[in-house]
Amino acid sequence: MARTLAFDSITVIKSARSLFWAKGFEAASIPDLEAATGLSRSSIYNSFGSKRGLFDAAVQSYLDEIVRPRLQPLMAERASASALAEYLDGLITVFSQPEALPTSNGCLLINTASSPLSADSHVSQVVQEYREELEVAFSRGINAAHPGLEPAVHQRLASTITGLVVASFALVRIAPAQASTLLEDAKTLVACAR
Repeated sequence: MARTLAFDSITVIKSARSLFWAKGFEAASIPDLEAATGLSRSSIYNSFGSKRGLFDAAVQSYLDEIVRPRLQPLMAERASASALAEYLDGLITVFSQPEALPTSNGCLLINTASSPLSADSHVSQVVQEYREELEVAFSRGINAAHPGLEPAVHQRLASTITGLVVASFALVRIAPAQASTLLEDAKTLVACAR
C-alpha cells in the first residue's frame, strides 16, 4: 500500500517560493528545493509533477499573497485619491529595508522575465498578464486621483507609471536608492498630472 503524503502544501509552496525568488528557477536545484521544503525529490514530483510545477505553484502564491494584497486598495470599488501615492510610498519604504525580500531579491516575475524560462509561452503569458494587472491597478489609482484627466493622457501616464515600477523592481537588487528614485519620479508624475 502506498504511503500517504503528509505535509502542509502551503508551507512547502512558500518555502519553494522564497528559494525561487532568491535564486531564480534555473539556479534552484532539486537538492536546494528538497532542503528548502523538507520534501524528497519523489515527493516533489509526486505532488507537483515537476520542478516546473512547483515553480508555477510558487508564482501563483506570489501573485495571491504578495502582489494582489498590495494592489487591493487600488482595485477597491472606490479607490481613494491617495491610493496610488500610498502604493508607491509603500514600495519606497520596503526598498529602504535591505533585509526585505523585494529589496534583496527584486520581483519574482520581473526576474523571471529576464531569465531563459521567459522563452516558455506560458511563463511569458503569466509575466505579461502581471504587467497588465499592474497597469490596470495604476490606471484605477490615476482615475481616483484625477477623475477628469483626458483619456490619452491617462493611458500614457498609467503606462509610464507601470514602466517605472517594473524598472524599479529590476534595479532594486543592485541599486535600491536609484530604484526608489524611480518610484519618487512616478509619484511626481501622478501628482502633476493634468
